[in-house]
Amino acid sequence: MRESMSTIETWVQLLGPNAYLQAITVAVAFILIGKLADFFISRVVHKIADRSSTNVDNQFIELLHKPVFISFVLLGLALAADRFRLSEAPAFLIQGTLKTIAIVIWYNFFRRLAQILLPALSRSGSSHVQASMVPMFNNVFKIVLLALAVYFVFLAWNIDVAAWLAAAGIVGLALSFAAQDTLSNLFAGLSIVADAPYKIGDFIILDSGERGKVTFIGLRSTRILTRDDVEITIPNGVIGKAKIINETGGPSTRHRIRIPVGVAYGTDIDRVINTLTGVADDHDDVCKMPERRVRFRRFGEFSLDFELLCWIDRPVDRGRVMHELNCSVYKAFSETGIQIPFPQRDLHVRSMPEAST
Repeated sequence: MRESMSTIETWVQLLGPNAYLQAITVAVAFILIGKLADFFISRVVHKIADRSSTNVDNQFIELLHKPVFISFVLLGLALAADRFRLSEAPAFLIQGTLKTIAIVIWYNFFRRLAQILLPALSRSGSSHVQASMVPMFNNVFKIVLLALAVYFVFLAWNIDVAAWLAAAGIVGLALSFAAQDTLSNLFAGLSIVADAPYKIGDFIILDSGERGKVTFIGLRSTRILTRDDVEITIPNGVIGKAKIINETGGPSTRHRIRIPVGVAYGTDIDRVINTLTGVADDHDDVCKMPERRVRFRRFGEFSLDFELLCWIDRPVDRGRVMHELNCSVYKAFSETGIQIPFPQRDLHVRSMPEAST
């Protein structure tokens, strides 16, 4: 950078001692350089970006070329102002104004870039950026970007940032005590977004017993819709500490259901296994892969206990499919003569008490 500035200074001195001529030459030169950079980005780089399958890079280039051109113009104006050898106060005012304009321009560039990238990430299927979370991420990014812009503006005007940070720290400490629960939910919400234990549309079960479909994930709370069409709003501070079972999680969205059934002692167990297997095979919503299974679990107190294990594509169908399979199992057992026992007790009376006279 210093070598470049030294080269520019050498070329400017060739124009003679006239400060106005030097300033105009420097300004015009950097405007021309900015135009060349603008042409290169908007034409050459744009043609290369047209070959890609997405439109994101084209939008990025549309945003980029104007800030680049204006930055070269501002740099040229700053160097042109140095030609007049102004006193400290006017020079400080001009340089601070030009730096502030540059900061505002690049702030708007990154703000608009986030509005392009975040929706693109959500459309790409990213588990960390969901469509419903785009506004939240956008707001968080704006706050962080604005804080950085204000910080650099302070530096441009030689304002003591440490004093402002100390004041902000005191205010933040007071707010943290006043809104402790709210901040707890906010940080838990950020943790949920970063860790992504579930996403919108997943079926989850909490250790407190709530089960339902996730309909909304916010910074403060998560909402789930139960099978009774009741929406439950759970603070993220609570859900962040809970044990969560995600029935839709894992590499596959398939959900396993279990149909326990008991048959009477003395029943042909092969016929029971074939009957249960046939019931699962005849149901349209039972997945072919993984295959359905029948397991002989235990010798029960009143029955031989079996369990039919099969998979369905959508957890939302769990209740209906279990109902239909239970009905089919009962009908199939009735047709094949397989008895489903009920609890019973045998009483053995040794002797009747004699009647008192």
